[in-house]
Amino acid sequence: MKSNTINNKEIEKFSKIADEWWDPAGKFKPLHKFNPIRISYIKQNIINKFKLNNKKKPLEKVKILDIGCGGGLLSEPMQRLGAEVVGIDASEKNINIAKLHAKKSQLDIKYICTSPEKFKPQKKFDVILNMEIIEHVKDVDFFLKSCSNLLKKDGLMFVATLNKTLKSYLFAIVGAEYILRWLPIGTHEWEKFIKPHELINILKKYNCYLDAIDGMKFNVIKDEWKLSEDKSVNYIGRFIKS
Repeated sequence: MKSNTINNKEIEKFSKIADEWWDPAGKFKPLHKFNPIRISYIKQNIINKFKLNNKKKPLEKVKILDIGCGGGLLSEPMQRLGAEVVGIDASEKNINIAKLHAKKSQLDIKYICTSPEKFKPQKKFDVILNMEIIEHVKDVDFFLKSCSNLLKKDGLMFVATLNKTLKSYLFAIVGAEYILRWLPIGTHEWEKFIKPHELINILKKYNCYLDAIDGMKFNVIKDEWKLSEDKSVNYIGRFIKS
């Protein structure tokens, strides 16, 4: 059995540019553009699933684990919406940046440098966020098994990643890295992209069943991301643990 999911090459790659996490014009500019749609999607689905109705703090008392949290781009908005957030990342540099930014922003977020298979929390989580992380881990199957172990029964897991299609190769690698230079060259490896049915089958083994799957598409004219029926490049699935 594999004892860890950490891909050291990937950790090194992201650690090198960790100082730029909070620069909206820096190396993580695409994630800053991506964030509004991710936040509204996650928020709305959590509210619907747990039948929440607090207008001021819509995610109050919801325990969220943000896996591969990076510098905290998703952890912080989730905490501001009222959730109790724990962020984990295998890069110590990312965690240090996240801690520093949360402190500056006076946000109470617990950040830990670890990976899901090594993380041993006292209680399981209501929600797990796996956003743009599975295409960077060493063993997707073992990674998702470790994640599902951290999720409560009837809990919600969000997985956002890239489909393995010719279109995703052209858009996410050739377009985004080489032509538009949105991302540093080498950010993604097409071999690591995963088809939706593969993701669904892996999670099914660990009692996490697909609730819905949506595509996400970039609107060049509006310069923003939107939900789409087209799952050929970016997609997000939500899974419920039974």
